[in-house]
Amino acid sequence: MGQVSVSNRSDLVGHSGDFESCDGFTYSILDGDVVIGSVCFHPSTARGHDADVSSWVRVSRAELGAVVYAALSEWLRDVWPFEDPTYALRS
Repeated sequence: MGQVSVSNRSDLVGHSGDFESCDGFTYSILDGDVVIGSVCFHPSTARGHDADVSSWVRVSRAELGAVVYAALSEWLRDVWPFEDPTYALRS
């Protein structure tokens, strides 16, 4: 198993543990059956915020970055029960 595969497996094990303990939730961003990115929700460490949200898309799909950010911002606002999450603005 290559270094990237070992690192990916370690990440997946960590995400699974977070999910089981309800300490974090990670979802794949798909284009059909292809994973093009990920979004993660964790309890916030920033005063006054209840969740930290992060996301990424593959470099090869960078043109979708703004679209993904907008869709996730809407999903976060309309579906998730957070009062004041942090989700880094995109430039």
